[in-house]
Amino acid sequence: MCSDSFFCHMSSKRIAQLIQRSRSPICYSAPGVQPVVAKAMEKAAKTIGPDLITVWIDFDERVMRMGYGDINAVETLKNAGIIVRHAAGLRSAFIIADGQGYAFTPTPLYLEAEPGKDIRNALRLTQDQIIEALSRLAPGARDIAVAMAQDEAEKLKILSLPEESDFSPVDAQMFDQVDQGLKEAPPAKFDVARQVRVFEPYLQYVELSLTGAAIQRQRVAIPPQIQKLGGTRDLEGRLKTTFELIEKRGKLSSKPLEDELNQIRKDLTPSLGKGYGRAVLKGAKEHLQKRLEQLEDKLSNHQDMIQKELQKEIDQSKRQVVDYYIKRALDTPPDVLIGQSLSGRPTKEDAACWLKSELDKVFPVAESLIRKMSLQVSYKDVTYETLNQENFLEAVKSAFPRIDWDRTYNEYKAAKETGGEAA
Repeated sequence: MCSDSFFCHMSSKRIAQLIQRSRSPICYSAPGVQPVVAKAMEKAAKTIGPDLITVWIDFDERVMRMGYGDINAVETLKNAGIIVRHAAGLRSAFIIADGQGYAFTPTPLYLEAEPGKDIRNALRLTQDQIIEALSRLAPGARDIAVAMAQDEAEKLKILSLPEESDFSPVDAQMFDQVDQGLKEAPPAKFDVARQVRVFEPYLQYVELSLTGAAIQRQRVAIPPQIQKLGGTRDLEGRLKTTFELIEKRGKLSSKPLEDELNQIRKDLTPSLGKGYGRAVLKGAKEHLQKRLEQLEDKLSNHQDMIQKELQKEIDQSKRQVVDYYIKRALDTPPDVLIGQSLSGRPTKEDAACWLKSELDKVFPVAESLIRKMSLQVSYKDVTYETLNQENFLEAVKSAFPRIDWDRTYNEYKAAKETGGEAA
């Protein structure tokens, strides 16, 4: 168990061992109680009686979600006839059994596994502290202490100690309420949560995208009557059966913004490979956010320019198409153009008017194309499923080769292998 040292080690398994061999009153106080401890108390109740076992916990589902205790352990105690007292907000812990007493640091299993025997997380209580704790918290033990007092002075001292009254027994209604809350939203598996948290301080997945900015990808279909006029090699390849509304590398194109975003992705959010996505080191996240803020400023300026200049650009593109086809329309005028000419021989003005009217049917107005432009940023933490995918560590090493991931992975394996009770 513990040596005579003032500081010593205490785990649920060691507490259970202390309880199992006790033939004197037992008093347990902590945020919660673990199953192995409850089982030991269940056995002890058959030996010394449930009235000599006192349990104080904070019976709250939030406490159990943190891993301080287990509701099944509380049920075990209640079935054994042991009164479980609810003390709201209780975070300190001690155990008194077999005539010994120890104050210890309770372990939230959501954050870490119970300490190994090399961790000194407890300190020994003095005999006076043990008597005071029993007298104040355990009514049955108080009567025994009074009866065993060596003299009248000691008896009066014990009787003068005030009893703790800031508690309420965990009754059926309270138990059912907490039990229902845990069933509706079950606590995380603590060993799984600990494994994930090994990598959480180091990296996050991130997705970056521009929306509503790529006006240059808009195309319009050239009306069939105009396509029949022929010619497809001018206007820098923009004119085919469809027409690029604005030039890909023109001033209204979002390509410079997209190129900058791609460079940010490459430099600060390397890909972990197919099936994993991109990740950013937590240490570089602040710099990433600054670069994205700068890009957002440029995107805002770009949207302002689009709103002012897009209609002019659309009108200019329309004029380019008209200018491109007007000679062809005059050289070999289509029937529809001849049918609209008083002389039967269309003029340049007739051809231009006809071409423009055809294009007006397919060319949009600027307002219909302008949308809210935004930079979408989404962060996601590493998940247990990701950690267990094949070659995850190799993918991380490849993306961030200057980081000592072996040390981190060893911590992850340690968390993964800590499945049983600490000694």
